Amino acid sequence: MPRDEARLKRMLEAERDRLRAELSHYEAGSRRNLGLGNHMADDGTEAFDQAAGLSLHRNQQRLLEEVERALQKLDNGTYGLCERCGCEIDFARLKAIPYAVYCIHCQSRVEL
Repeated sequence: MPRDEARLKRMLEAERDRLRAELSHYEAGSRRNLGLGNHMADDGTEAFDQAAGLSLHRNQQRLLEEVERALQKLDNGTYGLCERCGCEIDFARLKAIPYAVYCIHCQSRVEL
């Protein structure tokens, strides 16, 4: 494995570990019941906080899946190749977004 690829793998592993820890922490603290407070406004705030937390939780789960997918691609030798055109993804892009699946050109087309 080239040195740069090893560096990206370490970045991905660190991100995976961070996301797993955050998801575990969220899941441990998300078991509160609504409607048991002393005031309706408190219950409303709690409901809003839970909805915001759930949205963040879902985003972190999705990101964890992308990071794990990138690690699998490293293991099978397809990491760094655009899934749309097959060209190599620029190292600067991978350094910024190590779980990127598209080159910058294809990413701009996908976002349209």
